[in-house]
Amino acid sequence: MQTIAKMEQVQAKAFSLRSYLETLESLYPEEIVRVSKTVRPAEYEVTAILKHLEDRSRFPVVFFENPLNLKGKPSPVPLVSNLYATRERCALALGTDPADCQLGLSLEYARRVEEPVPPVAIQRSEAPVKEVVKTGDEVDLAEYPIVRHHEMDPAPYVNMTPVMKDPDGGFYNSAFLRNMYKGPRKLGIHMSPRHNWQIHRKYEERGRPTPTAIIVSHHPAFYLGCLNVAPFGLDDYAVIGGIMGQPLRLTPSETLGEEFLVPADADFIIEGFVVPKAREVEAPFGEFTGYYGPQRLRPVIEVTAVTHRKDAIFQHTFVGHRDNWVMGGLPKEGAVYNVIRGVIPTVKSVHFALSGSCRFNCYISIDKKVEGEPKQAALAALGAVDFIKNVIVVDSDINVYNEQEVMFAVATRVQADRDIEFIKNVKGNTLDPSQLDDITTTKMLVDATRPVNRAFPERVRVPQEVLDRLRLEDYIPAKKLEKLPVFSDSVRSV
Repeated sequence: MQTIAKMEQVQAKAFSLRSYLETLESLYPEEIVRVSKTVRPAEYEVTAILKHLEDRSRFPVVFFENPLNLKGKPSPVPLVSNLYATRERCALALGTDPADCQLGLSLEYARRVEEPVPPVAIQRSEAPVKEVVKTGDEVDLAEYPIVRHHEMDPAPYVNMTPVMKDPDGGFYNSAFLRNMYKGPRKLGIHMSPRHNWQIHRKYEERGRPTPTAIIVSHHPAFYLGCLNVAPFGLDDYAVIGGIMGQPLRLTPSETLGEEFLVPADADFIIEGFVVPKAREVEAPFGEFTGYYGPQRLRPVIEVTAVTHRKDAIFQHTFVGHRDNWVMGGLPKEGAVYNVIRGVIPTVKSVHFALSGSCRFNCYISIDKKVEGEPKQAALAALGAVDFIKNVIVVDSDINVYNEQEVMFAVATRVQADRDIEFIKNVKGNTLDPSQLDDITTTKMLVDATRPVNRAFPERVRVPQEVLDRLRLEDYIPAKKLEKLPVFSDSVRSV
């Protein structure tokens, strides 16, 4: 992607999925691929196409114009996937410059997450997501192109964001949770012990069903907002508005009316209740870790309504791959940056690396002033996000978005017996396959910074003045440069 000259093109249209895709296709037509041939999402054909593209190091948005539904018939809605596989497209979604999609994007997210924008409510008659409404026996989830991802998955899954409302505080919480197709009006749901799990537990302890709405399709900025790491008790609808840069429009749900509001500009929503005390077999499911999450007994959702736009698009994320990783890592970078800045004001950048599925490996750069700051920064990060398993803190001369540089710092600035710490019996992630039990893990802190209390060699550098003065194109013809092979980690790119 090249720099957007006029970002007002991005902001001019309303926040809808279709408006984003139209903007993307008009500005960067090479970033989207339309597949007109019929595909069977429930038979792995969608993920097979995405995997073939990935194997060629290609990560476009893929718009499937003619998917079949779970009955093997043409779906009434098309399917889109791989929206978040590049940071540039995430930057476009937030209306920022795709050319500044590393540190600049993380810092912009960090700024927005601290400036919530309260939502506004509109009437059902004004809400695009109410253009088609099905309730009760009219609902049949098998009519839609729900994707089956990996070979051991027992069923297709809706893997977008259920929203729940706390029964005490009245605030809403959203989270990416997997929902297994179990029947025309029934889904299984997996919840790790975080915010939605806590809300469901409150309802269940009172013997009440937990209202939920799965936001299947919306503008990508909505989902980047859903992935914030805000404290429990802060309304996610307001945080999402802050990320979007404008109030999130809400409208009464079909199931509970004004008692439970849903995003008015969504493309597709599934409403229902998580049944109290009910548990059924769910999974295995290929998860973000790149491994299958184990089969367990998990809660079930009774679906009460489906609402969508007339021209709705069904959205999907390619879980366990870049689409899933990038979208999960970027919001955490901003949130962790804000937390660290409170204790180490000289923090420069935070990055969740692809090597750890953008969850487990966190790289932090600081302008170190005194000894002990790296460990303080690492502890702040661990306290902010329980996904984090390994933290490496480097100096500000290291680019945390370049893993080779991070490993250079580890190789040349770390003595293992002095600079590596382990914290045992800490809450981890239930999907980490290396854990010996269901939840606790050992976390590693690596101080890969130079000491400030003794001399340390300087890095080699070509003088910046000479680099700025010389242009490679003045010495090597541009056509020759374009034909030179590209290497990554000493391997020639095809």
